[in-house]
Amino acid sequence: MKKNVMIIGAGGVAHVAAHKAAMNNDVLGDICIASRTQSKCDAIIESVTRKGHLKDPAGRLYSAQLDALDVPATVKLIKKSDTGIVINLGSAFINMSVLEACIETGAAYIDTAIHEDPDKVCEEPPWYANYEWKRKELCDEKGVTAILGAGFDPGVVNAYCALAVKRYFDKIDTIDILDVNAGSHGRYFSTNFDPEINFREFIKVWTWIDRQWKEFPTHSVKRVYEFPVVGKQPIYLNGHDELHSLSKNIDANSIRFWMGFGDHYINVFTVLRTLGFLSHLPVTLTTGQEVVPLKVVKALLPDPMTLAPGYTGNTCIGNFVKGWKDGKKREVLIYQVSDHKKCFEEVESQGISYTAGVPPVAAAMLVASGIWDAKKMVNVEELDPEPFIEILDRIGLPTEVKEIKPDSKNSFHGEVRSLEKELSESTATVTVSAANPMIALAPRKPVKTKKTKDKKDSDKDKKTKKKKDE
Repeated sequence: MKKNVMIIGAGGVAHVAAHKAAMNNDVLGDICIASRTQSKCDAIIESVTRKGHLKDPAGRLYSAQLDALDVPATVKLIKKSDTGIVINLGSAFINMSVLEACIETGAAYIDTAIHEDPDKVCEEPPWYANYEWKRKELCDEKGVTAILGAGFDPGVVNAYCALAVKRYFDKIDTIDILDVNAGSHGRYFSTNFDPEINFREFIKVWTWIDRQWKEFPTHSVKRVYEFPVVGKQPIYLNGHDELHSLSKNIDANSIRFWMGFGDHYINVFTVLRTLGFLSHLPVTLTTGQEVVPLKVVKALLPDPMTLAPGYTGNTCIGNFVKGWKDGKKREVLIYQVSDHKKCFEEVESQGISYTAGVPPVAAAMLVASGIWDAKKMVNVEELDPEPFIEILDRIGLPTEVKEIKPDSKNSFHGEVRSLEKELSESTATVTVSAANPMIALAPRKPVKTKKTKDKKDSDKDKKTKKKKDE
């Protein structure tokens, strides 16, 4: 049984996790929020306190200044705070440092993304093998619990895969993970979490097809799918963290990840990337100063936390699984829908941070109770998914399951065709105005063509004739 939690990081996801940890501090014990900028931790504590979310008022909720890249300093703080569970919600650049500190102290480790080297992007798959899995044997030897990728994706979607195996299928053919944000924040352009990490994902696409890794250009494979609640949305084949463990741990022929992007996002992203503004490598200015273009873009874009107050609409994230059960074809969509406005009303956060910040707290609760205290390194799909999903249902992320008639109009078709064919159908049509850039965000009115006008005139004539006949 482990108690006392340290949340490392003070961004949008850490903000949500702190609220949820406080609401369950009778299970989790004392909560320390640690970051390089202690004032950001204090701002989160003020939000939690103002909302009255500390369930057990006798429990401590406090902040600490910490550079998590400094392993000895992290070890010292873990020991000083008597922390039993570390939830790492800082930048992906600090994962290995925090993991090392947990291995040294024996504290359980939970994160929500794969470690990244600042100088490398989209490395050779599987990504976990390049970093975290190299400490797998050491965690096993020392009996240290390390749960990798316990956000939503990766995280909950991994649990959905395990649930599909456990409850819905005898044999799985394909898993398509679908992630759509159909919300509106009212800004010209913004990412929903750290822009630097966000843009680094979109350098190339690694995906798992026919039991092997395949590479595609970014945003080259597009589908349009009718989602529950949020309706018809454009989505693109993408590389993502969870594929790099699911390909090893789940017996399926193909496992793909799809993310929703509107035409406006595709347009802005493409211009930035084409001009070199998304490069993670430094460039030298005429003054002799070195700058990293991607860090400049990050500095210019809105802080994702500031999007929350005016955010409206919903997110929809889930797994479309195809396979067989009792000798018959089966298709199931396991998914979760969150409302941006409701997330803000509850914890003063937008829905993307909410869906990422709630799951690691649920994982910590399972570690604290001993159910997920694996005493080794695991990815989420290696654990029993049902207690995890049960807690998520209870603390803010209820799961829905929808049976789909196989090969029907509601099926999802993720099979990738020839690249030439895919590219011809993956274009984006955009509206721009130099005088008023926000016009780009306005819904496009249908273009009136001669064919459309002729049809309307024909319909009008038919109605007139019908009235005369009557």
